[in-house]
Amino acid sequence: MSARVPSVGFDDALAIWQAGVDAVRSQRLIRQVVRAGPDALQVADQTLVWDGFDRIVVVGAGKAGAGMAAGLEQALGPEFLRDKRVQGWINVPDDCVLPLQSIRLHGARPPGVNEPTAAGVSGTERILGMVREMDARDLCLCLISGGGSALLPAPVPGITLEDKLAVTRHLSGAGANIHQLNTVRKQLSRVKGGGLARACRAGRLISLIISDVLGDPLDVIASGPCVPGDSTPGEALSILAQFKARAGGVPESVFRRLEGLASAAGEAPAISGRVTNRIIGNNATAVRAAGEEARRRGYRTAELAARELEGSAEDVGRHLVRQALSSRSDGRPRAWISGGEPTVCLAPREQRGRGGRNQQLVLAALAYLLDLPNPPPGELVLLAGGTDGEDGPTDAAGAWLDRHLLARVDAAGPRPTEYLRRNDAYHFFEPFQRLLRTGPTHTNVCDLRVVLTGGEPSGEPNGCPGT
Repeated sequence: MSARVPSVGFDDALAIWQAGVDAVRSQRLIRQVVRAGPDALQVADQTLVWDGFDRIVVVGAGKAGAGMAAGLEQALGPEFLRDKRVQGWINVPDDCVLPLQSIRLHGARPPGVNEPTAAGVSGTERILGMVREMDARDLCLCLISGGGSALLPAPVPGITLEDKLAVTRHLSGAGANIHQLNTVRKQLSRVKGGGLARACRAGRLISLIISDVLGDPLDVIASGPCVPGDSTPGEALSILAQFKARAGGVPESVFRRLEGLASAAGEAPAISGRVTNRIIGNNATAVRAAGEEARRRGYRTAELAARELEGSAEDVGRHLVRQALSSRSDGRPRAWISGGEPTVCLAPREQRGRGGRNQQLVLAALAYLLDLPNPPPGELVLLAGGTDGEDGPTDAAGAWLDRHLLARVDAAGPRPTEYLRRNDAYHFFEPFQRLLRTGPTHTNVCDLRVVLTGGEPSGEPNGCPGT
């Protein structure tokens, strides 16, 4: 551990957060698990001799797809890309498209709009066509990461893209969690819930996955395109009923489809043993790396990567600052590193502002601090950001607060309560230059939060990178 006494402030918080994100960079993770040797290809724990296959096709989707594809091409090398006739297609956000040697990156949605699009449907049809044309002498590598559910849309017959959008928007706005949302989406898709694996005719299919879901359930990440689904149409109907989907404008075509599937009571075809799914990075990886950087900078640390769904962003934000304030009696510099994914209950669309769950979390923490009878002594910094560089439909990864912001808001600034009510944290933080803007990070392992206390306070920042 360094003997340095931290001057607690934004620079340390950002460096700690960034160390966590860097540890789960998709190129880095792929190159750690793919090795091209003289006689065999090593993919995670699978060893494949060169003579066992003639061709490799790479498919997939997700916010980390561009980095994963670039890392795979680097790991294989130009000679192998040529000899094994490597080709591929990955659906990614529009701002992640870049030229690669053998793998096509397809822009499947605009940045900051985590919804399926017509471009996503066309890209998914291309992927399904490629895997159906493979044979027993082919190897399929599937690169999956968070955001894949929206980036890999293939509606079942009788369901339109607009129908699926209505379902997603209603459930998300009503506060449904990712498990509930994906349970419904799987029943309306030809690719989710193992659909991609069932369509694939390759002799082997290996799926490499960067997890954005707490606890790493394979069937939930990107709705499990290569994982047998265990949800049922009846469960999907129960979730729609729980969130009053009929009254919320979800089309009758959705209910007719699910009711028809439920009455048929058929089972999806089994996925054979030729399919392997492997997690190569997750939230815990990022939290550990951030903790290591905090200790290197002289902080005593506590780390927690949530494995189950968290509560509301407001509750999590208040808990983080209460925890920090209750443990700072000796004044020593401390860092609380946590990862997870809280929920946000959205205001009605006509009242809703701009923001995301990390911005909402930090704003709730700020409101809690402002309500204390006395300002907290010394420095306290809270930074929360999405590891993918996106937080809701905004150009920010998250937001942060410190004692200088507390003083400015307490003196003459706007009060957070109304901004919280209408999910408008973005417009609250923007004038104070407390938004965290990183651009696409080419990874996605949920959210990462850093709370720093104690030590010597830093000076008023002149703004942070990307503000």
